Amino acid sequence: VQLQASGGGLVQAGGSLRLSCAASGRTFSDHAMGWFRQAPGKEREFVAAISGSGGSTSYADSVKGRFTIRRDNAKNTVYLQMTSLKPEDTAVYYCVQGRYYSSTRTPGFFDFWGQGTQVTVSS
Repeated sequence: VQLQASGGGLVQAGGSLRLSCAASGRTFSDHAMGWFRQAPGKEREFVAAISGSGGSTSYADSVKGRFTIRRDNAKNTVYLQMTSLKPEDTAVYYCVQGRYYSSTRTPGFFDFWGQGTQVTVSS
């Protein structure tokens, strides 16, 4: 399995970014997808996840209402639309693919991780 994330960059507080992650290697719609992030000096944290069909989503409280995860199973791609960005959203964002179909927040249920894309939000 390969996960190729893109779309990170530098943005001012209040701005928006959209991350994309293209997956290959196994049947995309059979697996949940998600995003985690890790800021310097902090532990990795869950951001959002989506089930195989896209019908179920889950968000961290810190991003709920500002971030939206969706997937296009025809393109084997998952997206994270980030709006109203804050400096505390600055982190490396990792695209992940789950072992199973159902959405989850548990890191151990995601068996493939992408290389990460940097998001920097300036104040």
